Amino acid sequence: MVKKTLAQWFTWIEQQHVLEIDLSLERVLQIAEKLGLLKFNCPVITVGGTNGKGSTVTTLAAIYSAAGYRCGVYTSPHLLQFNERIVMDNHMVSDAALCEAFAAVEAVRDTITLTYFEFATLAALYLFQKNTVEIIILEVGLGGRLDAVNIVDSDVAILTTVDIDHTDYLGNSREEIGAEKAGIFRTGKPAIYGDCDRVSTVIENAAAKGAVLYLQGTDFYFEEEKETWHWHNTDRHYTHLPKPAVLLHNASLALQAVTLLESRLPVTLEAIRQGLATVRVVGRFQILADKPRCIVDVAHNPQSSAQLYRQLNLLGWQGKLHIVFSMLATKDRLASLLPWQQCDAKWYLAPLTDKKAAPLEAIVAAFNELGITSYQKYDTIDNAYSAARDNAAANETVLVFGSFHTVAEVIRNESIDNYSPAMK
Repeated sequence: MVKKTLAQWFTWIEQQHVLEIDLSLERVLQIAEKLGLLKFNCPVITVGGTNGKGSTVTTLAAIYSAAGYRCGVYTSPHLLQFNERIVMDNHMVSDAALCEAFAAVEAVRDTITLTYFEFATLAALYLFQKNTVEIIILEVGLGGRLDAVNIVDSDVAILTTVDIDHTDYLGNSREEIGAEKAGIFRTGKPAIYGDCDRVSTVIENAAAKGAVLYLQGTDFYFEEEKETWHWHNTDRHYTHLPKPAVLLHNASLALQAVTLLESRLPVTLEAIRQGLATVRVVGRFQILADKPRCIVDVAHNPQSSAQLYRQLNLLGWQGKLHIVFSMLATKDRLASLLPWQQCDAKWYLAPLTDKKAAPLEAIVAAFNELGITSYQKYDTIDNAYSAARDNAAANETVLVFGSFHTVAEVIRNESIDNYSPAMK
């Protein structure tokens, strides 16, 4: 088959492996070695964790871009189009460049099978190598030890948080999951860990590998004030920083990485301030509209759902809260809804269009089990969102969460001005 368009490539790639997820490094390593994608002439930062990866990656990219460096950024999943996953110099990769990268991978693949994510990772590394970026920032897709991005030896590894998610692949406890995620640490290289409630296996794995571990709250700190915040480690003390549109927990991790790479990539305080002031992550506590205020958030597991509930309570709302909600079948709906059990809200439930979507009956069952009865059912997210906006008074709040897919379906129907994939 002659593959000319990006759509044709995606159709073909999705048929090349019998499994959607196949956590291993042997196959993808063989291809990377053939293409010379394991060594780069610039620093590499790898970011893993249960939640906060995207915000940490985007903060790093914003700071380094403000400092004038050409950044290669690889994230997943995407919201509206695949091209969002690979960003260079603040611009999404083009369809033509993606097709070229996929063709380069296919030219050396031979009989080796690759998953969709492995193809994507190799394409990203190919494009970063070809375009000689000055800093590469890689977001782990799932886990860490056996994730495709882990074929690259990073100069700094960041582990944001460890919580229960993807239990089918990573284990049923924070200790098991932490051991998998700590697989991105490297001997003699900085490893930054963000959890205040630390997982012992992360500390143990760092010690076993001989990584140089930096702990949030022990080796670097942040303090929040009403309008600004402060950050310091043993060498740097930044005061009255602008508050970014991400959690300070994640921005703090990014600042620690920036200071550790300062000898190779100097960054001024002015660039740090500019980066923090301009960082924006699409779909993370993003306000799409006012009157009523409409907020979308890709929270999709228990930890991120609880954090969203805390953020919303800090922001506050008037009148009734209207919540559009749906999740994938692979996620823990009960645990994710638990923080909201006593919330005075009206819920708008609908199934997602994704093949892994939880059936509407299963979503309703979770609500009934928790005793949340103030909900209505709809056939689509679009209809649920329209109903929520119609029912909400001008001074009330509409919240959309539960999955990347839930947020994506809403963003598609909002003004394109609210969506800037180059800043994802």
